[in-house]
Amino acid sequence: MNKKHNRTPLHTKNLSVTLILEGLAVGTVAGLIVLLYRILLTYAGTWLHKILAYASQSPLKMAGWFLLLIFIAFLVSRLLVWEPMISGSGIPQLEGEMAGKMDPVWWKVLPAKFLGGFLCLLSGLSLGREGPSIQLGSMTGKGFSRLFHRGKTEEKYLLTCGASAGLAAAFGAPLAGVLFSLEEIHKNFSVSVLVSVMTASIAADFIASSLLGAAPVFQFSVIGSLPQQYYWMLVILGILLGVLGAFYNWFTLKVQALYQNTPRMNTFTRLLVPFLLAGVLGFTLPQLLGSGGNLVELLTGKGMVLHVALLFFFLKFLYSAVSFGSGAPGGIFFPLLVLGSLIGGIFGMLCIDYLGLPAEYLNNFVLLAMAGYFTAIVRAPLTGIILIFEMTGSLDQLLSLTTVAAIAYVTATLLKSEPIYESLLTRMLQKQGIQEPEATGEKILSEYVIMHGSSLEGKKISEISWPSHCLVVAVQNQGKESIPRGDTLLRASDTIVILSEEHSFPQVHEKVTHLCQEAASHT
Repeated sequence: MNKKHNRTPLHTKNLSVTLILEGLAVGTVAGLIVLLYRILLTYAGTWLHKILAYASQSPLKMAGWFLLLIFIAFLVSRLLVWEPMISGSGIPQLEGEMAGKMDPVWWKVLPAKFLGGFLCLLSGLSLGREGPSIQLGSMTGKGFSRLFHRGKTEEKYLLTCGASAGLAAAFGAPLAGVLFSLEEIHKNFSVSVLVSVMTASIAADFIASSLLGAAPVFQFSVIGSLPQQYYWMLVILGILLGVLGAFYNWFTLKVQALYQNTPRMNTFTRLLVPFLLAGVLGFTLPQLLGSGGNLVELLTGKGMVLHVALLFFFLKFLYSAVSFGSGAPGGIFFPLLVLGSLIGGIFGMLCIDYLGLPAEYLNNFVLLAMAGYFTAIVRAPLTGIILIFEMTGSLDQLLSLTTVAAIAYVTATLLKSEPIYESLLTRMLQKQGIQEPEATGEKILSEYVIMHGSSLEGKKISEISWPSHCLVVAVQNQGKESIPRGDTLLRASDTIVILSEEHSFPQVHEKVTHLCQEAASHT
């Protein structure tokens, strides 16, 4: 009998100490892997520029590049057939695993995602490095868990640590890595996971910044904070971003469905569409290739006229959807930030021309729109705000960033637009018929924080209808842990520790999360 299935750490305080050391190890290894990935992607951009310059010298050389793109598309399709879990950004797959609905093979995902993401960016597809970096980091955590025979409880923590380290190393944004992994992946802010995730994120960022430097990803000047007399413009911008963010989610899913539902299209022919389009754009509008950081530089540095910004936004929007919808290994994180910057630039130009906004505040709107558009699409406002702060190095915009992000969030929510990664996960489970992993008999410990106003607040444990196949094993309040009884009173901000079996964890997790967050009036 495999001993790890009986290894259920019931003393959560000791687990917290262990996780700090394990988070350091995972963060270090994940940081090195993502650092290498970043370096290769930098070379990929340089090589692509040289290839296009060489191929543009004659029609024969251009034809040779198209043939090479077809071959690369074939290679990527073989990687996807070998390991389907590398499709897209990898974040929905990670969320599916955290919910107990997927079980990727870590030693297959790591090399396949690494090589597939590199080949896609080398070819010029409009994809980001953040999703692959997060998946590479999380699979590093899973590999650590499997190699050292950790239990399922620790494995989920290590997946979160790896995801945080991946984002931190990819963008030089350790705080955003922590917030994203907690807000979007783990969906829990308990002390046990927070400290270990912070350790992993800082370790990965230290490794990446030591070799690549600590300069912000986006380097453009922002002249102070936006005067409050122009805040009414932020309200309009936030609403616009919420609407466009909801449209982005809808359009992305539609393009993905179009690929899947087109008769006689297989993995290779779906990939062939964006790869051939990359060849066409490479000889006509090379500015649209890749993640799009060059567009932000053009917009904020050399200047970009309104009609050109509109054209670039429209074409980049379409090209990003075509690239991502094909299932190619790569993320949407960075391209959507670029699209957000173009929205902010276009809106700022209109305000300068017609509403009296001083021209020096154009870059402010570029920065603010990045956070707002990200928030409307991903529905992770804290991550959006901190990410933009770390990627630009500007701390003066905190109030205006919060204003735009909050309005964009509310607008997208009122439009009933689901967060993009949750929608992609649902689509993946439905269309690809992914089954839940078989039960192994292992027990899983999970922590949940009781929110203010939830249906659990002020109730005794015996008064609550708990899901089947779970046990409340501990209640933590202000750092003190107690063994619960039927008359134990639950309070807001308490952390409850639930023990469940692996086969029932997805249902238990969903039910308990709902109990901790739903308003009491809805029960």
